[in-house]
Amino acid sequence: MNATTPRALHVALATVSDRHTPSSDETGDWLADAIVDAGHHRYQRQIIGTDKYLLRAVVSRWIAEPNLNVVLLNGGTGFAEHNCVPEAIVPLLDQVIDGFGELFRQRSWQEIGSSALQSRALAGLANNTLIFAIPGSRSAAELAWCEIIEPQLDSGQGPCNFVGRLLGKHG
Repeated sequence: MNATTPRALHVALATVSDRHTPSSDETGDWLADAIVDAGHHRYQRQIIGTDKYLLRAVVSRWIAEPNLNVVLLNGGTGFAEHNCVPEAIVPLLDQVIDGFGELFRQRSWQEIGSSALQSRALAGLANNTLIFAIPGSRSAAELAWCEIIEPQLDSGQGPCNFVGRLLGKHG
């Protein structure tokens, strides 16, 4: 396989919400389809309540999975009292990808102005598994996926992408 051959990754998807159900999770549905449309495998999908210890436990299990490359979390990243994704995820990270949150907020600024300040979107690596935590609104998820995440999960994206690093874990 040469460097230009697209490489499919295994992606786990979770919506972090106390109010959504499988039938009301529009953002999760969109992301699930986007993962497959990009040529990746949807490894697992679930809805997790805003309990930081439960969320941390689920993500810990996922990052220990030898065949999982990416964890994508949507929801729970704002400043509402019940939002807990950064508090749940940051202790698990081996490396923080500072540029992701910075770039997401910069791109959000162009759409929602100073409200972008309240986004706590983040990304990092844990056990060589890439973790993205993005807002739960569909427009924010589309922006994050289309402009930042999908290109970085594309093995043909230059000058660099995360695919080589992620597949180093699994071959």
